[in-house]
Amino acid sequence: MDSTVVAAGIVVLLVGTEAFFTVLDVLNLRHQEATVAEERAWVVSELGIDDPEEALAYDRVKTGVGALRSWMGLVAVLGVLFSGLFADAVALVDGLGVSTLVEGIVFVAGGVLALQVWSAPFDLVETFVVEEVFGFNNQTLRLWLRDTVVGTVVSLLLTVPLAAVLLWAVESIGLWPVAGWLLAVGFVVGFTVVKPRLIDPLFNEFTPIEGGDLRAAVDDVFERAGYRTDEVYEMDASRRSSHSNAYFTGFGPAKRVVLFDTLVEGMEPEEVQSVLAHELAHWREGHIWKFVGLAAVQFAVIFALLGVIVEAPALYAAVGTPQTPYVGLAVGLLVVGPVTRLTSPLQNYFSLAYEREADAYAVEIVGGEAMAGALAQLTADNLSTPFPHPWYETFHYDHPPVPERIRRVRELDAEADAERAADERRPGAAD
Repeated sequence: MDSTVVAAGIVVLLVGTEAFFTVLDVLNLRHQEATVAEERAWVVSELGIDDPEEALAYDRVKTGVGALRSWMGLVAVLGVLFSGLFADAVALVDGLGVSTLVEGIVFVAGGVLALQVWSAPFDLVETFVVEEVFGFNNQTLRLWLRDTVVGTVVSLLLTVPLAAVLLWAVESIGLWPVAGWLLAVGFVVGFTVVKPRLIDPLFNEFTPIEGGDLRAAVDDVFERAGYRTDEVYEMDASRRSSHSNAYFTGFGPAKRVVLFDTLVEGMEPEEVQSVLAHELAHWREGHIWKFVGLAAVQFAVIFALLGVIVEAPALYAAVGTPQTPYVGLAVGLLVVGPVTRLTSPLQNYFSLAYEREADAYAVEIVGGEAMAGALAQLTADNLSTPFPHPWYETFHYDHPPVPERIRRVRELDAEADAERAADERRPGAAD
């Protein structure tokens, strides 16, 4: 294949994908504005968002800044790739007089550092302008700098060894895509174990919930579910932001449920219990392992594509470099990135199913109104706009929209009440 055709194909794929998602952004903003205007009374009364226009403004600004960041990044990538700067960087590394493997390690490390430097100004704007204007930022510049430095070091410590093993496999193993797939799956499993114990504590403090009303509420939920655990933590999220959330992470001895301190402070005990029950369902239903399985399938597709791309001479001719493994992988990942974005509905389909299972379990353990209240509080606390455009939802949402979730948990609650009432009316029910 002609190198010019390959170069044009890369440009069309990257620009076309970005344009598609920008169109989705615009459609979503318009849909949110129209639907919020129609449902304003519901947004105020049910979600507790006193000023829906502020939520819409927050969504517009975040979307605009995100789109600007994405397009500027794309222009920079294409400029570097096809202006000769990428080839110059490869030539510079090639001139070090070291092995191809070491060249690749240096190239990857340089790429990680360049990405961090490029991202820093955007992160500053998002944190100290956007989040500050809308009242979410609690972070100092010193803390932001500290997080940036630590995050860069962690990225290097994770990325460089993985890249070294993968590059060695490309040079030494005939079926290197299979080895790469095994490496990626192993990393996902290992990272799931290591992250909550070693990485997360570098950025936040996690305090075990051991006493008081919150501990009693935690124990009550786990007793109803027939579980017992001490792996429930409160995280000092308020040190950086007033956003609230909760999440489940890890498996085996490393599994834990994490509640933001902002969530604990802003919710009623029953609402906190519903959040806990939802996260417990992910534990109970083995969703972490299911996500690992989905990731394994996705990685199989990615490495199959990389196996073809890395062996294509026209790819190297298109970017003006020798046929070197680390170049092929770098450009190959650029090409595969849009593929993963465009196929995100497949993964979202399963995630949505898991989230619905977790909501249903929360209703079973705590009740629908508590879960509805928790969802409303989270939406209000985070100034979220609750009515995504259907196409935007398909590509971006791994949780059902809040109105759907509230409606469904109430329906499940009503069905449970009806079943209990029917059981009580049956002959012999009082015996």
